[in-house]
Amino acid sequence: MTKLSVNINKIATLRNSRGGDVPNVVEFAKDVQRFGAEGVTIHPRPDERHIRYQDAYDLKPEVYTEYNIEGNPIESFMQLVLKVKPTQVTLVPDAEDAITSNAGWDTVKHKEFLIDIIKEFKQNGIRTSIFVDPDLKQIEGAKETGTDRIELYTEAFAHQYGLGNKKAIKPYAECAELAVKLGLGVNAGHDLSLDNIKFFKENIPGLLEVSIGHALIAESLYLGVENVIQMYLHKLK
Repeated sequence: MTKLSVNINKIATLRNSRGGDVPNVVEFAKDVQRFGAEGVTIHPRPDERHIRYQDAYDLKPEVYTEYNIEGNPIESFMQLVLKVKPTQVTLVPDAEDAITSNAGWDTVKHKEFLIDIIKEFKQNGIRTSIFVDPDLKQIEGAKETGTDRIELYTEAFAHQYGLGNKKAIKPYAECAELAVKLGLGVNAGHDLSLDNIKFFKENIPGLLEVSIGHALIAESLYLGVENVIQMYLHKLK
């Protein structure tokens, strides 16, 4: 069964829109785990426009499933992750002004940089994952960095699937197959939803974990958080 990690950034966005502490991100993280989620994901950005760095510390003692922190490994992010020591760090090359993640790493061009970053995290007992586009050369490059896992950037798949193009799964399946062959774990995330998750899961070999935030929170507005999490878990079996 593929693990479901719930990205709680949108809860922080809602909190920050009014100030104060409602909704409380720590309580929400505790609830999604109680409802069956097997992980909690956060993506703190330098401007702290949703998840704040302090949230990462506050969540640490309350996340008893997998704790995944995503982000661009700038100095402040590095220091945060090394202090919090989550289960997993997912490296994402997003610009500071990006609304959301919009590209994977060029693992060939940035190979030496990634090797150094990953080595430091792994020496501190933190599992590493690299956010990558569905390109076989990038999977091969990821292997050379020493990362434990890759996270497939699934926006293109989700968009094409919504248009009825199921063939859009092909490059993702091929990349996952290569990753498994190379000994890399396979994660995935971005725009996965109740509509496309079952098809994606059924066609991706060795899929260990999906990180879902925006769609899951939006779906929960109509169906309820506990119900939506159970629906995802059922589709990921």
